[in-house]
Amino acid sequence: MSRGLLHYYFGTKEKLLVEAVRRDCELRLERLEGQLAGARTAEAFVDLLAQSLQETLRDDPDFTTLIFELFTISRRNREVAVEYAELLRRMRSHLAEMLAQAEREGVLRLSASPDAVAEIFFSLADGFALRMLAEPDRDYAPTIAAGIACAKALLAG
Repeated sequence: MSRGLLHYYFGTKEKLLVEAVRRDCELRLERLEGQLAGARTAEAFVDLLAQSLQETLRDDPDFTTLIFELFTISRRNREVAVEYAELLRRMRSHLAEMLAQAEREGVLRLSASPDAVAEIFFSLADGFALRMLAEPDRDYAPTIAAGIACAKALLAG
């Protein structure tokens, strides 16, 4: 992309990065929503979330790294910080709505508000991702199992 087009459509390369990540997140959340629609139990719901995280880290670790890089940029650039916060809010709201829908359908019973549970799930995922990317040769199976147990406790009501 030429510099002129970059500045015309996005203003800065950082805003282009934000937009690319935003679109990628939307597509991933749509795919996850389709997968979660088939969950008939809280256990299946959590297992699908865990599977999605593990697949992303295995198949596309650069996406997760990009999210962390965007966070770092947001600490120095106020404009990116606003965009990044909005991206996180949208992602949290989207997952919260999926959780609320599953609760309405009787698939699960939340121990806290959908927004709070979504925030905890993203916090767990971010922590796992950071550590798994930093030490890729370590066996994370026991840690993931413990995280899944924590997540299931939030859906047992």
